[in-house]
Amino acid sequence: MNAARPLSLALVGYGRMGREIERVALSRGHRIVAVIHPGAPADGSRSITIDSLDGAEAAMEFTKPEASAGNIEALLRAGCRRLVVGTTGWKQKLPEVEKLVGDWQAGLVHADNFSLGMALFYRLVEKGAELLVPSGYDPYVLEWHHAGKRDAPSGTARRLAGLIERAAPGRRPHEGDVSKGLPAGSFHVASVRAGAIPGAHLVGFESEGESLELWHRARSRAGFALGAVLAAEWLEGRKGVFTFDDVLSGAFGETG
Repeated sequence: MNAARPLSLALVGYGRMGREIERVALSRGHRIVAVIHPGAPADGSRSITIDSLDGAEAAMEFTKPEASAGNIEALLRAGCRRLVVGTTGWKQKLPEVEKLVGDWQAGLVHADNFSLGMALFYRLVEKGAELLVPSGYDPYVLEWHHAGKRDAPSGTARRLAGLIERAAPGRRPHEGDVSKGLPAGSFHVASVRAGAIPGAHLVGFESEGESLELWHRARSRAGFALGAVLAAEWLEGRKGVFTFDDVLSGAFGETG
């Protein structure tokens, strides 16, 4: 996919993902005009203001769950009308964010995972759950991430669990202690935090006669960063709150 017209971007969060987004954005002809981060580089800023955004047309928000909704509001108040949000763990505040975005006539794309491959993986898992769980297969979700990831299970794992739950009414995800066995009617969602793993997700379906495993492994953050930059490009002229599924709908031959 070719790059859209060059954009002036603000990076809100300059950790591993922020730096990878910078690399991908520059390779697609965009400019980074602002870096806002608690540990910002010398030319960066620690707060979101009209001055610190320096005329950015779009902002890429990849920070911490407890900071994300406040950052979104600050970006809108500072005049940014195109936002891509990849922080996870803040969705309980989505109704408030939707109202803010509507009030400011802005466009926002949010996702737990901006990987193009994961978008297809979601669909495979959903179809697998629809076919297998009603036939007696026992599902589970297991995810791995780097030791510094703040939420567990990951937002991606919770979405995968939600797809299984939707496809198999009566089965509920269980994220807690299983030392006394799983609660009746539940399936296990578990997490591993170690080293510098970019991300891996396994969805399994177990039966007495066979096992089926569906895997998605990220080798680096490059795929996530590309998806986030594509989302910023896609927001051109759009208003409202969207998901990454909306961005990719054309890639799957859909019109909605």
